Amino acid sequence: MIYNNILETIGDTPLVRLNTIVKDVPATVLGKIETFNPGHSIKDRMALKMLLDAEQSGKIKAGGTIIECTSGNTGMGLAIAACVKGYRCIFTTSDKQSKEKVDMLKAHGAQVIVCPTNVAPEDPRSYYSVAERLSKEIPNSVWINQYDNLANRAAHYETTGPEIWDQTQGKVTHLVVGVGTGGTISGVAKYLKEQNPSIKVWGVDTYGSVFKKYHETGVFDRSEIYSYITEGIGEDILPANVDFSLIDHFEKVTDKDGAVMARRLAREEGLLLGYSAGSAMAAVLQMRHQLSADDLVVVIFHDHGSRYVAKLFNDEWMRDHGFLDEELTIGDVLQKKRGQKMIAIGPEAGLEEAFDVMKAHDISQLPVVEGPTKMLGAITERIILDHILSGGNRTVPVQDLMADAFPIVSPATTCSQARSFFTPDCPAVLCKDLSGTFHIITQYDIIQSL
Repeated sequence: MIYNNILETIGDTPLVRLNTIVKDVPATVLGKIETFNPGHSIKDRMALKMLLDAEQSGKIKAGGTIIECTSGNTGMGLAIAACVKGYRCIFTTSDKQSKEKVDMLKAHGAQVIVCPTNVAPEDPRSYYSVAERLSKEIPNSVWINQYDNLANRAAHYETTGPEIWDQTQGKVTHLVVGVGTGGTISGVAKYLKEQNPSIKVWGVDTYGSVFKKYHETGVFDRSEIYSYITEGIGEDILPANVDFSLIDHFEKVTDKDGAVMARRLAREEGLLLGYSAGSAMAAVLQMRHQLSADDLVVVIFHDHGSRYVAKLFNDEWMRDHGFLDEELTIGDVLQKKRGQKMIAIGPEAGLEEAFDVMKAHDISQLPVVEGPTKMLGAITERIILDHILSGGNRTVPVQDLMADAFPIVSPATTCSQARSFFTPDCPAVLCKDLSGTFHIITQYDIIQSL
């Protein structure tokens, strides 16, 4: 089939059975993979719908400017539509969004204004306020306002909901969706509950967001609001698109659990997905005891993991935020020493020459090598000091005094395992990288990595 333009490919995304990651979940769990949209997120659906509505209502005319506050995905959908339809785009976003999202918006010709996260929505510096102000200042522009623009949830009522109903042949019993603007969960829930009112709708929230408490108590509690790392879900406002009457339960997921689960989806299911997908999947596992073998759960996976490569899928970023439980390995330490070559000395070099090399490179030990790979032994400051204080000759070859060669460990060796090799006489270990080159790892290198 040949499409007239890329916008015609939006929707009709696949429903995929999850297997390994849900082995402890009694129900059948299916993922609605929205990364198959051209902008690699579910936001393509509502972006196009909101723009078409703006055109039909006369809010924007040919050559106009689209303005929107976005975490990146809605902006991507709008940017793609703008390329096809000939509009200019200005997007405001928060400074917690990934660099990949900003760069991809710019790749489509959009202007991106990064605003501070830790300000109130009504603050003139917030990404909501900046977008609203620009829409008033720029002629022939429209602020799409995905939060309160009800075309957002209409897009999902018209497309996403019917797709899920048809793909499951009406057997869906639970819908699990991350809630941000509320358009996805409200639009899909409205359609599905019209078909079967007993379908349970679970919204996924994050700590620092107001949704769960407001849903349960009707109280908008500002003390619930604080900064969080999770992208794409949770809010410090109540968007008009969130229809709380359609949502049966909100489940909160921590920043860490969402991030770790996103990585598990990639490794265990082959699905490279975004932060909100990890949070939604974590919510299913948290609530698995409320499910039975007769249930069919549909989890909406909003966007693609390529937008989080420098965050979720970067070990250093995960470790810096305390999200990695696995222990630091010698390979991890080696990565941090990238570009630092091992300093070594030949067996026939004199003791004084060895000391000069140590002093020049500010190191306290030297492997003694023959050729590029044959490790003969090691010489340390302690050996040199003991020899000199005993009145020994400073020109003696190091091979006459060297200790045993430093132990060789694999990159997979944990730092705790490597610790057993370190003694006063053995201050380092050796590790071979993928190219076969040896590197020296000292206790100080491990401390720096930690």
